[in-house]
Amino acid sequence: MGDEDEQEMLIVTGMSGAGRSTVADALEDLGWYVVDNLPPQMLRPLVELVERAGASLPKIAAVVDVRGRDFFLELKDIIQALRSGVNVRVVFLDATDAVLVRRFESVRRPHPLQEDGTILDGIQVERARLAPLRETADLIVDTSELNIHQLANLVTESFAEAGRAGVRVTVISFGFKYGLPTDADLVADARFLPNPFWVPELRPHTGLDDDVSGYVLGQDGAGDFLDAYEAALRPVLAGYQRENKRHATIAIGCTGGKHRSVAMAEELARRIGGNPDVAVSVRHRDLGRE
Repeated sequence: MGDEDEQEMLIVTGMSGAGRSTVADALEDLGWYVVDNLPPQMLRPLVELVERAGASLPKIAAVVDVRGRDFFLELKDIIQALRSGVNVRVVFLDATDAVLVRRFESVRRPHPLQEDGTILDGIQVERARLAPLRETADLIVDTSELNIHQLANLVTESFAEAGRAGVRVTVISFGFKYGLPTDADLVADARFLPNPFWVPELRPHTGLDDDVSGYVLGQDGAGDFLDAYEAALRPVLAGYQRENKRHATIAIGCTGGKHRSVAMAEELARRIGGNPDVAVSVRHRDLGRE
């Protein structure tokens, strides 16, 4: 994280309905000074406040709505200005179109950009406008499968006492039949291993169970893959630290996200968690699906 006295600033943004308020509340609970619903025009005065406050405001989060057409370029300039003396990161919250539509319908509110169209029309306009910002974000969080409590827990894992590790890594297991995790930085495929689904006594269990885990990790190629992947990740994670990328999401998939990917994700997390510069958490996205 760099020098302990270095200020940290998060810019939290992303799709409307993706959970910005939940993230703001969770950060506040962690001791961050949070400015919620900050108008874009107020970011520059906030930057000046941060610089004057120094150590009295060590951790600041600004929740920003950047739907304006021209604000992306201005935001890049602001981030560049903050780089001297302040560790600034951009967190982008996202969710699938279907989930966002359902969330807006559940609270009976229109999307702020839908005008005379549908909620989906507004979402698609916003997604197009924010695409360049999403590509440059330091951390992308897909909240499609998360309730508010799970999202708050994820924020806690990512930002509580973050200075103790150079990189915080989330290892996600998933099922390819449910789609790729949109927030993954790296994706690996465990479908080259025999599927415990076809072993009757293993089918009802998951990769968290010892019998399934032992079966998966004992297959030819499983250990070789983990050895090689762990070795390949070492320079990647070291490079992330040099480039000030403090979060990484590594996804491992199998067909349904129940057996092979779960066992492999747990073992990979155990291995890379031995690095003192890396803090690891594991999430099993599709565990429990039928």
